[in-house]
Parts: sequence; structure tokens; C-alpha cells
Amino acid sequence: MDYNYDQNRLSNPSGGGYYSGPSESALTSQVNAVMRKVYVRMFIGLVVSAFCALGVASSPAVMGFFFGNKIVFWGMLIAMFAMAWILPSRFQRMSQGAVLGCFIGFSALMGAWLAPIFFVYRLGTIVYTLFITAGTFGAMSVYGYFTKTDLSKMGAYLTMALFGLIILMIVNIFAKSSTIEWIVSIVGVLLFVGLTAWDTQQVRRIAQSNFDPTLTDKLATIGAMNLYLDFINLFIFLLRIFGGSRD
Repeated sequence: MDYNYDQNRLSNPSGGGYYSGPSESALTSQVNAVMRKVYVRMFIGLVVSAFCALGVASSPAVMGFFFGNKIVFWGMLIAMFAMAWILPSRFQRMSQGAVLGCFIGFSALMGAWLAPIFFVYRLGTIVYTLFITAGTFGAMSVYGYFTKTDLSKMGAYLTMALFGLIILMIVNIFAKSSTIEWIVSIVGVLLFVGLTAWDTQQVRRIAQSNFDPTLTDKLATIGAMNLYLDFINLFIFLLRIFGGSRD
């Protein structure tokens, strides 16, 4: 999201011209407060997904409900796409509770969607990959937060590459090529490593803007969802690379 917002030339509500914006210490406190909200909410989303994935995988009846019924299966998929579109585009019209609730609901559906990985991969591989994902994500998020380099241009290229990756994945549904699948996994890891750094920088820049508290709270949830998706996708592509299937 691009906000044309000049912090240093804000109109003084009392009509006295302009003021120079918040002090450096106040700005730092504001950024830290928003970033804490972002990472806490992202962590909550991941925990919700983990519990939902384990809960669905542990019950044959629930697995059959979600994956044995085409209407429920496609309904779940459409609901996730709808939430992923509604939150970034409509959050300003929604209440704080609705935005957060939508994110939690999305995390729950994503967890249910990921439940089959427990039948495809060994538990040790899943845990091992989860730690690698956490380390990689953490390193790139720290880089995105502290780097002075403007990652906007890189973000634009990565977004275009993401659409190309999605097209390649759709093609491989029909081609069923192991070579294409391997290429998709490698490219997917590199793509979401870069997106993690870019999204972190975007969240930090938004946090630096002097928004009203209500809007800032909503944006913290949107930022959490973006980083949550980076983490989940990075985990999935790394899991496909490390393999270790049960067969």
C-alpha cells in the first residue's frame, strides 16, 4: 500500500501553520508498539493454524468432512481467497474486531487446509522444516526492518514473479512434471524470502506514519496477515524441498 503522507508538514489543527511532526523518541515508540502488535498477531495466527491442522488431522471424520466433500473443499478454498482479498481492500470500512476476527478465521481455515501434510510427510521432517522456516523468516524480517536500502523496486518485481509462479503451478497440475515441481519449490523459497524482507519494510514504514490509533491497529492486523502468509508459503515450499514423505 502506498500512502502519500508527509509527516513533516502536517497542518496544525489550531491554525498555527505547520509543525515538525513527532519527536524521534515518540516515533520510535510508535513504531515499536505497532511492530509488537504485528508479530504478536502473526504468532497468534500461526498458533491457531497449528492447532486447527492438528485437530483436523487427528480426526478421520473431520478430515472426511473437509476433504471428502467437494462442496466443503471448494467452499473452504473460495472462503480463504475471499478473506485474502477483502481484508486488504475493505479493512478501512470494517471495525477493529471484524478485521482481527477475519484474520483469525483465515488462519483457522489455512490450518485445516494444511492438515494433510501430517499424512504426506514425517513428523520429524515437518518439525525440522518448521525450525528452518522460523530461522530464515526471522533473519529476513530483521534485515527488512533494519536495512536502509529501499526495497520497493524489488517488491514490485517479486509481486510480478509471484503471479508467474502461480501460473506455473497451475500448468503443473496438468503436466505433473517432477522437474517443474522442483523448480517451483526453489523459486517459491527465493520468492518468499524476498517478500518477507519487503513486507517487513512496508510494515515498518506504515508504522512510522502518524495514523490515528484505530487505523494503525487495523493496519497492524493487515501487516500480521502479510507476514503470516510469507511464513506459511515459505514453510510449504521448504517442506516440498526437504521431502521425507512417509512412503
